[in-house]
Amino acid sequence: MAHASRTAERSKPPAQGPYVQAARLIATLLDSSFTLPGTSLRIGLDPLIGLIPGFGDTLAGLLGASLLFLGAHVGLPRIVLARMSLNVFLNTAIGVIPGIGDLFSFWFKSNLKNLALIERYTTEPRRVSTTTDWIFVIGMVLLMVALFVLLILGTLWLVRRAWDFVA
Repeated sequence: MAHASRTAERSKPPAQGPYVQAARLIATLLDSSFTLPGTSLRIGLDPLIGLIPGFGDTLAGLLGASLLFLGAHVGLPRIVLARMSLNVFLNTAIGVIPGIGDLFSFWFKSNLKNLALIERYTTEPRRVSTTTDWIFVIGMVLLMVALFVLLILGTLWLVRRAWDFVA
C-alpha cells in the first residue's frame, strides 16, 4: 500500500508554486524584460550586465545558475539539471568574449531556455528529488563558480598583459 501511494505521489505534476514563479521572474528579468525601441525584439539584463568586463558575465551567470536551485526544488531529474547547467555555462563562457558574447547572450537566452525546461517538467509527472540530486546540483554550481573565477582571472590577466604591452 505504501508503494502505491508513493507511485501516486510521483505521478502528480508539481504545482506551479513559488519556485516556478521565482524562476519565471529571474528568466524574464535576465532575458526579456525590455523591448528595444522601434522593434519587437526583447532584451534583458543579461547582455546589458555582460557589458561590464569580467564581472558582468560572472554576475549574470550566477543569477542564471539560481535557476538550477529552483529546478532542484521542483524535482527536476539530473539530466535536465545538467542540460540547464550547460545552457548557463555556454552563455557565460561565450559571454566573456567582448561584443560577440553580449550578442550571443541576446540571441541564446539561456535563462528562458531553462525556464521552459522547468515549466515543461512541472506539467508532466515527476519523481521526488533525492539527496543525490542536490549533491549533483551543488557540484554543478560549484564547478560553474570555479569556471567563472577562472574566466575572471583570465580576463584580468589579458587586461594586464595588454596594459603592460601599451605602457
